Amino acid sequence: MSWNPLLDPTIPLGDAVDAIEAVIVPRARDLGGFEVRRALPSVQRQMVGPFIFFDQMGPAEFLTGQGIDVRPHPHIGLATVTYLLKGRMHHRDSLGTDQWITPGAVNLMTAGIGITHSERTDGPMRAAPFNMFGLQTWLALPKDREDDPAAFHTGPASALPVLEGEGKVVRVILGKLYGVEAPVATASETFYADAEMAPHARLPLPDNHEDRGVYILQGSLTQGGQDYPAGQMLVFRPGDKLSLTAGEQGARVMLLGGATMDGPRHLWWNFVASSRERIEAAKEAWRAGDWAHGRFRLPPGDDGEFIPAPER
Repeated sequence: MSWNPLLDPTIPLGDAVDAIEAVIVPRARDLGGFEVRRALPSVQRQMVGPFIFFDQMGPAEFLTGQGIDVRPHPHIGLATVTYLLKGRMHHRDSLGTDQWITPGAVNLMTAGIGITHSERTDGPMRAAPFNMFGLQTWLALPKDREDDPAAFHTGPASALPVLEGEGKVVRVILGKLYGVEAPVATASETFYADAEMAPHARLPLPDNHEDRGVYILQGSLTQGGQDYPAGQMLVFRPGDKLSLTAGEQGARVMLLGGATMDGPRHLWWNFVASSRERIEAAKEAWRAGDWAHGRFRLPPGDDGEFIPAPER
């Protein structure tokens, strides 16, 4: 029996063959009632522009007394971007940052040579039920920025550029898009935006960036006669001029991409690097546990525990 691509709904047909390079269906993990969907890295793509890690967190509801407790852990060679739609998260890091991350705000933590941080929903948040829904992404750093000092930058939701019209609301989180620029700088050419689209609204995909993708958070998109539901990432061919069209119920999507990175990256646990030697050096530094004099410190105010490095 021969295989018929018409019977496989994941295969783009017609005009979509030229427009879409990859369709990524995230891997889902249940972390005790809290689902995480990971779109990057994937078999189809390690990166989209500098984006090397893309997680959807939730939506989830936590009961009174419950919450998220991610103990202090290290990073190198990347920048994390936390963007919440619902809920709040308490960020502490080894720079001394003590920041509540709130919906709509942009939070960029550059690990560079090394940083340690924790993420919790602690304190008064646990006195009542709450909802959590958001995205955490990693941006790989260019080779000439891997050893930069660690840094943390935040921008309130009110500081992000918002474009509105013709059934669309676009919030630019990072980079330059549609003629506006977000306030928090990145190490390489990057764009990241949150777009809400009314039913059948059309949104042109930026054509001035080499690598372009879209993650469907809610609703659906139609492209090349094919419908794509929530929970999928579409990666497009560079340079093609095309528009995204929202489905019958509208759509909420994350636009992401930028310049192609200067080569592939090695990933191990929370580390990203251009060489295995950099990964091995960071492993040994974390396992040494010399918080007073070593490469890594624990966050002030959250230094009573940490996540040990995996055995492999």
